[in-house]
Amino acid sequence: LRFVPQASLTALDPIWTTAGVTLGHAFYVFDTLYGVDAEVKAQPQMAEGHTVSDDGRTWQIRLRPGLKFHDGEPVRAQDCAASLARWSKRDSFGQVLAKAVEAWEAADDRTIRIRLTRKFPPLIDALAKPTSSAYMMPARLAKTDANTQVTEMVGSGPYRFLKDELASGSRVA
Repeated sequence: LRFVPQASLTALDPIWTTAGVTLGHAFYVFDTLYGVDAEVKAQPQMAEGHTVSDDGRTWQIRLRPGLKFHDGEPVRAQDCAASLARWSKRDSFGQVLAKAVEAWEAADDRTIRIRLTRKFPPLIDALAKPTSSAYMMPARLAKTDANTQVTEMVGSGPYRFLKDELASGSRVA
């Protein structure tokens, strides 16, 4: 497949920038907990689904079994919690959500728990938005300051990024 983007891929971290070329790259390399369907309705992607407590302040998102990062490590809830925390520092919808978040945490390896200080009904819509998505990465990368680019592209998306084949302005593999 040969593809000519509208701009050179100079920034690889989709949390650090909202450049269209970077976000397009991110959808190949990374995956998201939820995506949107043709009617722009949130649908589980990495998630099996979610539950919400009766008071609307605790959300639990269950990961599908068998998810792996490109380095062979399993995708764990702690990776996702760290990814959500980092994303929420830069994304505008994420920042609004973060004002209601008491904690992003892992209840177990496959269950992300988001504890809120108040109800936030559009939580899943925030995670599923198709621009500036909440991309999941290993916790060791997600713990990078949101104002600093990650230097390693390890995701669980459909394609692996081949760093050694990057020639900015002419080739990305």
